[in-house]
Amino acid sequence: MAIAHTKNYAGVRHDLVQHLRDTAQLAYRFGEAFGAGDISYWLALWHDIGKHNPAFQEYLTIRESGEMVVGPDHKAAGAWLADQHLGGYFAMIIAGHHGGLQAEADFNVWLANRAEGDRLTIEECVRQSRIAIPDLEPAIPPTLPAFASLDERTFEFFLRMVYSCVVDADYLDTERHFSRMRSRLRYKQNVIEERHWQQFERNQNALIKEGSPTLDQARDEIYQACLAAAELEPGFFRLSVPTGGGKTRSALGFALRHAMKHNLKRVIVAIPYLSITEQTTKVYRDIFEPEVAKAQVPVVLEHYSSSDAGKENENGKVDPRREWLHLAAENWDTPIVVTTTVQLFESLFASTPGRCRKLHNLAKSVIILDEAQMLPAHLLTPILDSLKQLCAHYGVSVVISTATQPDYQALPIFRDTPAREIVPAPERYFRSLKRVQYVWRTHRPAPWVEIAGWMKVEQQALAVLNTKLDALALLDALDDPDALHLSTLLCGTHRTAVLAEVKWRLANKQPCHLVSTQVVEAGVNLDFPLALRALGPLDSILQVGGRANREGLLERDGVPCLGRLIIFDPGAGHLPTGDYQTRTDITSSLCRQGKPDMNDPNVFSKYFQRVYGNADLDANHIQVKRFEFDYPRVAERFRMIEDESESVVVLYSAKDEQEAAEREHQKIRDLLAELAANAANAANQRELMRKLQPFTVAIRAGWVGEYTRRGLIAPVVPGLGLWQGKYHMVRGLMADSELTLP
Repeated sequence: MAIAHTKNYAGVRHDLVQHLRDTAQLAYRFGEAFGAGDISYWLALWHDIGKHNPAFQEYLTIRESGEMVVGPDHKAAGAWLADQHLGGYFAMIIAGHHGGLQAEADFNVWLANRAEGDRLTIEECVRQSRIAIPDLEPAIPPTLPAFASLDERTFEFFLRMVYSCVVDADYLDTERHFSRMRSRLRYKQNVIEERHWQQFERNQNALIKEGSPTLDQARDEIYQACLAAAELEPGFFRLSVPTGGGKTRSALGFALRHAMKHNLKRVIVAIPYLSITEQTTKVYRDIFEPEVAKAQVPVVLEHYSSSDAGKENENGKVDPRREWLHLAAENWDTPIVVTTTVQLFESLFASTPGRCRKLHNLAKSVIILDEAQMLPAHLLTPILDSLKQLCAHYGVSVVISTATQPDYQALPIFRDTPAREIVPAPERYFRSLKRVQYVWRTHRPAPWVEIAGWMKVEQQALAVLNTKLDALALLDALDDPDALHLSTLLCGTHRTAVLAEVKWRLANKQPCHLVSTQVVEAGVNLDFPLALRALGPLDSILQVGGRANREGLLERDGVPCLGRLIIFDPGAGHLPTGDYQTRTDITSSLCRQGKPDMNDPNVFSKYFQRVYGNADLDANHIQVKRFEFDYPRVAERFRMIEDESESVVVLYSAKDEQEAAEREHQKIRDLLAELAANAANAANQRELMRKLQPFTVAIRAGWVGEYTRRGLIAPVVPGLGLWQGKYHMVRGLMADSELTLP
């Protein structure tokens, strides 16, 4: 008997024929969702036939003895057979099922070399496979779905989705051999069901109305419009809702009803900011996983860098719930996923099996793109193209959800892709829900002291600046020992504690002056009577408007009134470069032509037309590489966040008592020591990094060497060190001589 894998925990080897057949059946089921069941089946059936090579069987025997050796290639035989029956493009899938998809040109060289150098081995493996599996080859060539061969980019995307089916099936069947426990733990009822809708509806009906009567009525109307639109056929949708209009819950209501109506499998919510992902996850978990049901199998997966996907609980024991989250993050086989736009789109353009295995589970799903205006302009053409592919050919509905709708239909790549409004005539809600007066003080630069004076007029005020340096400069000018500060100079756990303090002060009508960067702009439910925003992108200014008089309950002397947002030009301020500066310049230009009406959605259509009109929407030439089927270069060029920073761990604790704080610090030191000791174990490192993530702060890569030389960073592993400098309980990370990092 030929084997596919070595002995498992029960001492049983994995029969090769059984592995091939079981993987093929799984791949068929995955591919069937988009008409690729047959193609996926045959590729999976052939993916490991090279293991019939006697040299590979000997290698597995040696591995069982504990000796670490490199085995012979086992991909060439399956790739050769795929090339004979389906053509070279599909053979690329088998060749890359471990190492990743290659560029077409590189693959052709590889296959030619293998076919020449290993011809006898390949022929023998195929011969043995035909004996072991009589139905190894199709009697009739499998047909492609009609859409697959429309053009190069459609076919390139189709290959990527088939690759996902094959590699996920291979991972899952291999896991089933080595760990029955892990395999059984994977949630089998992993799609949207009627009970999920019923849970949501009960929770929605029990909501306590917290806003003004006008706001609560508008939220109800928006929600009912979402339910009505859910009956429409799948495709592209726009959810245009003003800030505070109940967008998070209404979008989910649409997605659940739409999934039930059209037999869609899951809801995927992609969000640009971690602060919103954490908040959205909490909202959804409170709906589907109330405290009494925490022991049950979860419904909501959060998959982003700071999510707790570790397997152990606080006592160091494996927690089945956390183990499930860890497994579900691998392939998104779960009813509801909350993730980041970075995770979603970088996976869509990845080339490695670990990143791609989730892609087939996007088929027949509802994807909600929250705050869609934040999609980076320089990647917009490939992003929109991928969304078109999903909607046109994979049964996906996409909801572009934001208060500031970009005019994507004006772009060449999207011109033939109409998006239907979920809420009819949404502009009426921007007028009726006006809760903020926008005060433009951009006619001259204002010094920090003057801006601080505007804040002090109110007992509770929020100021949002463009950079960390500007936030600290205003904090100094404010000269308020009780003022609070939010920026990425604070680690994630610290920011969470500050937000909790802010919400407590606001709720209890205590003095609260908060100075922040853009981290507070979207998805953070704060309600200040006064907000200030440094001149910046127009869409960012509107987001800050959503933090002023959010619930519409502000009164003066018992009379309802508007909140205020002051937009100012900080004379000594700074601006991030690139797209952010471009958007700010366009906003300045609009101001010179007359103050923009922030309650008119048409203003934002014109704004985004100028933003995208001035931008190269495929600046990294990704589409060209897609046409060339150069998967590694596509993955390399598609980066939503340029990696120009490294992380340091800070010793932070919210505990006031010194001894308790030191115990918290020691836990962090212990994790760092364990991380350093597990440098060779990638899996352990990933889990330890997740646990440390809430205590990290990013530093510009160019500064790391200097601060290491000055003794402010103690390196732990590549890309991560322990911060040895000062960490302030308000300002966050600080360098020596009281100089804060830029």
